[in-house]
Amino acid sequence: MTELQKKCVEIRKSTLNTIGNLGVGHIGGSLSIVELLVVLYEKHMNINPKNPKMQGRDRLIVSKGHSGPAVYAMLSEKGYFSKEWLNTLNKPGTKLPSHCDMNRTPGIDMTTGSLGQGFSCAMGIAKASKIRKDGAVIYTIIGDGETQEGQIWEAAMFAAHHKLDNVIAFTDYNKFQLDGQVKDICNIEPLDEKWRSFGWNVIVVADGHNCDEIDKAIIEAKSSEKPSMIILNTIKGKGISFIESMGAGNHSMPISEEQWKQGLKELAGEN
Repeated sequence: MTELQKKCVEIRKSTLNTIGNLGVGHIGGSLSIVELLVVLYEKHMNINPKNPKMQGRDRLIVSKGHSGPAVYAMLSEKGYFSKEWLNTLNKPGTKLPSHCDMNRTPGIDMTTGSLGQGFSCAMGIAKASKIRKDGAVIYTIIGDGETQEGQIWEAAMFAAHHKLDNVIAFTDYNKFQLDGQVKDICNIEPLDEKWRSFGWNVIVVADGHNCDEIDKAIIEAKSSEKPSMIILNTIKGKGISFIESMGAGNHSMPISEEQWKQGLKELAGEN
């Protein structure tokens, strides 16, 4: 197992512990972006946890803000705040709300949760970075269900028009949304062709849980003269069998103490 893979296991454990401690949470879409978060924070992002507001830093806007638990696990691992905070998820007085909030959590670059809006904000931040010429790369993550929002495509047109080659976006294409399969609710295929038609550079990663493939895609995207969309084919709830098997049911779900323990055993390779 590589160091990045080991880190992914630790982030999954922290995410499960965070939600298990609360007893309920957005586990499915959190677990599906773990590899992406690890590759970004460990290999690509120009950041300083001791100076979260550093000028010219790279940004990550997680437009699918309900994946906050995984983001918090990654931020605590990088030293933005104490890991003890993870036990306060969505509790009174917490600095870690269910959806990402830039005014409450160090390391969060944009408040998100109303689907589509985070992506628009990312394009505005990228335009501002271009004006400032600060060299920042603006990363943003959207969900496949979120892709049904019209606001996504307005922002896509804006990015192409303004030649925002400092944008690298990711679609967490796990094929499920809150109420079922994406293809049944409002099919977004052919997703790659749609993004190309909007003037974006598109890279499809067949296994969105392969750190090496994600890394290669990001490196390729950095050389593009267009905004880039990296489509990651992922599994909702990746890494814990009983969560994976629930499909759309794991969008937000209760986690019993028994399930919590079972999940940790699986992640430790004991099953």
